Amino acid sequence: MKLTRPHRPLTNSTIYPRPRSLCTSKFTSQDNDENDSHFVSILGDIVRGNQSWKVALNNTYISRTLRSDHVEKVLIQTLDDSRLALRFFNFLGLHQKFNHSPTSFCILIHGLVQSNLFWPASSLMQTLFLRGLDPKEVFEHFFISYKKFNFASSLGFDLLIQNYVQNKRLVDGVLVVKLMKENKLFPEVRTWSALLNGLVRIRQFDVVLQLFDGFVNAGLRPDVYMYTVVVRSLCELKDFFRAKEMIRRAELNGCDTSVVMYNVLIHGLCKSRRAWDAVEVKNSLSRKGLKSDVVTYCTLVLGLCKVQEFKAGMELMDEMIELGFAPSEAAVSGVVEGLRRSGRIEEAYNVVNRVESVGVLPSLFVYNALINSLCKEGKLDEAELLFNNMGQKGLFPNDITYSILIDSFCRRGNLDIAYSYFGKMSEAGIRATVYPYNSLINGQCKFGKLGEAEFLFNQMIDKGLVPTVATYTSLISGYCREGELHKAFRLYHEMTGKGIAPNTYTFTALISGLCHAKMMAEASKVFDEMVERNILPNEVTYNVMIEGHCLNGNTVRAFELLDEMVEKGLEPDTYTYRPLISGLCSLGRVSEAKELIDDLHKEHRKLNVMCYSALVHGYCKEGKLKDALSACRQMVERGVDMDLVCYTVLICGTLKQHDMRTLFGLLKEIHDQELKPDEVIYTSMIDAYSKAGNLKEAIGLWDMMASEGCIPNVVTYTALINGLCKAGNMDKAELLLKEMLVSNDLPNQITYGCFLDYLTKDGNMEEALQLHNTMLKGFLANTVTYNILIRGFCKLGKIQEATKLLVGMTDNGIFPDCITYSTFIYEHCRSGNLHEAIKLWNTMLNKGLKPDTLAYNFMIYGCCVTGELTKAFELRDDMIRRGVMPNRVTYNSLIHGTCLKSPVQST
Repeated sequence: MKLTRPHRPLTNSTIYPRPRSLCTSKFTSQDNDENDSHFVSILGDIVRGNQSWKVALNNTYISRTLRSDHVEKVLIQTLDDSRLALRFFNFLGLHQKFNHSPTSFCILIHGLVQSNLFWPASSLMQTLFLRGLDPKEVFEHFFISYKKFNFASSLGFDLLIQNYVQNKRLVDGVLVVKLMKENKLFPEVRTWSALLNGLVRIRQFDVVLQLFDGFVNAGLRPDVYMYTVVVRSLCELKDFFRAKEMIRRAELNGCDTSVVMYNVLIHGLCKSRRAWDAVEVKNSLSRKGLKSDVVTYCTLVLGLCKVQEFKAGMELMDEMIELGFAPSEAAVSGVVEGLRRSGRIEEAYNVVNRVESVGVLPSLFVYNALINSLCKEGKLDEAELLFNNMGQKGLFPNDITYSILIDSFCRRGNLDIAYSYFGKMSEAGIRATVYPYNSLINGQCKFGKLGEAEFLFNQMIDKGLVPTVATYTSLISGYCREGELHKAFRLYHEMTGKGIAPNTYTFTALISGLCHAKMMAEASKVFDEMVERNILPNEVTYNVMIEGHCLNGNTVRAFELLDEMVEKGLEPDTYTYRPLISGLCSLGRVSEAKELIDDLHKEHRKLNVMCYSALVHGYCKEGKLKDALSACRQMVERGVDMDLVCYTVLICGTLKQHDMRTLFGLLKEIHDQELKPDEVIYTSMIDAYSKAGNLKEAIGLWDMMASEGCIPNVVTYTALINGLCKAGNMDKAELLLKEMLVSNDLPNQITYGCFLDYLTKDGNMEEALQLHNTMLKGFLANTVTYNILIRGFCKLGKIQEATKLLVGMTDNGIFPDCITYSTFIYEHCRSGNLHEAIKLWNTMLNKGLKPDTLAYNFMIYGCCVTGELTKAFELRDDMIRRGVMPNRVTYNSLIHGTCLKSPVQST
């Protein structure tokens, strides 16, 4: 299309039209058309003239009069020079801030395409897309401009579809194709192919087949690329019969088929585990005058390995090597991995040797992959054997080999072996990278050895290695697990200060630490910061937050997070549901927890025994043993087997209810299920009987535990010792203590605390002090053990001795708690020494300790009996402000104090 108009010189009269008479009130339609034509003529002269566009188009009359339809007409008149039209279009947009109409875009795109200026046309199309127009609306503008201005080529529509494909807007591209077809327009074959390929990438195979049928029914002839895309779609739909028919159809239609189309079919068959059918297709290629290529062979080797046909896979690999093809790393790895999984490691070695003979050098890669696979499956001995044999094969381990082994041993807690490989790496002259350091640091942090982790961190920095986000995250996670949140956040700020962006795992570690510390407000702030940084929380992040809120009693927020999690496309699992169930139960809403489980079951959500155990625990806690047993039966009916943890929860529930019949029934059921009661179950029963004073039954269970080969742990020993001490059976208690000392279960603070408690209650403070001094030497003394001694001295009225202990505990690096101060406060209040009690109270507050209900009650009682009623009520108000709720004892003391004061006032 060539539209021209004669050039004429630009005069002042054309730019500045004469003013019309003001007495004219209306313009006729014809006048408007004439004015528009005149104005467009002026614009055309400006565009084609030599005058500056900036000067001419900044004229007040032109800038005020200029409309989109004027631009459209100028563009049509200028399409004989599409580059000029584009310059004019861009000038108006960039310098005049003119808002072009979609029609202007479409006219110019059609014109540029017609002039084979596809790149600027495509750029213009992308700008049009930014307008956010509906694809149907875009097509209408394209079609109207195409028809109205009689463009000779429909390639503009092709460009529209191709740009939708490039922008991954495949559905919009399909819509444009359908609209074109309705208007008797058809895209070029290459456009169809691009669209179909794009649809295959997003797995819209049915749409591919529909479009292909429409293409053929319109009388158009597909090319080999279109046929290949259709074959791939049919293979993905596992319709191999139609896939083969499609290849035959392509051949009958004279399409120049190649081995590529057959490779697609072979790949589809192998993917569907029909490797032998794929072999038949490969064998038929020679009859069709085609030859298998390296892709054919490698696909078949991987397919045969997938169905465990390693012998056939190796034979094909031998065949391809004889033909001069070098197998791919994926094919070699597939055979080696497959053989390794089937225990045929020697054959795997032979495969490596054969591929080396044809110049393929995947040797170290394959070895590393094989060692890595063995390590992942926990076969570390075999991995070490391969490592030791590498030298015989002429292979030398690299930093990746060592990193794999170091990481694997660290993950399994074998830090000594990991360090030995770290040493070998240095001896071999291989410079350690950040990765083995990360593994060692992570290993040390997981086992609570933060000092070692810090040493490694500083060492790697000294060696010039830059810590990564993984390095910092391991340390942050370690500090959070140990409750050292200040250190965790110091590292976090150090990391971000160095420009190292935290990831999901970093934030999850921080959130987890805050949740465990019950600092939910701070955890929520970190969670919000994570979202603000566009770092997506994963399932673990949400699970940690949900569990934190549930432990804090805020199930409302926990369920809000569950909904948010689902909205973001994350899949809740048993780790999500368990805390929600536990949270509801802990708030006494067990019936709601049961409803939640039933709803999840109806939604076919898989719940594990942990979820049901949480519900069972809730029922047992409320004393609803029958409901707990019913929940267990329902769990089994739903296909979830009981485990020892669930049985333990039930047994604890029956012990609380003193339901011996149910208890023995559960024990029988455990044996019938071929499960053996573990130390937790026995400990629970021994502890319950001991606390109830039924030592005969407790000792009987102890003997039964030993006869079944179940070894008691420190908790079991302590539970029985506690019962014996309370019953005054010290000989038997001391015998058990000696037994502990010669076993691997050494007594802990609680064990010794049982003896301390007995001695102090018996008034035998001298022996109690001797025992405590022994505990101090063994670093077993703590605040609780000191509190027991202090209570003993206070009970005997020996405040000075108790005070000496208070001073001594701080000297030993052990700090008093609320109970320590409460014991002294009670004793001072009891003896009427309110001044000392208040002094200790203030000391406790200054140390940042939070008084509990008991501490407040002691102080209020002391104030009331000494006539300080105002102070007593002030303490009551302070108590409420701090969120500590008064109880019956509080109000009894206040009433008693008021009654004491009233007679005095009346007198």
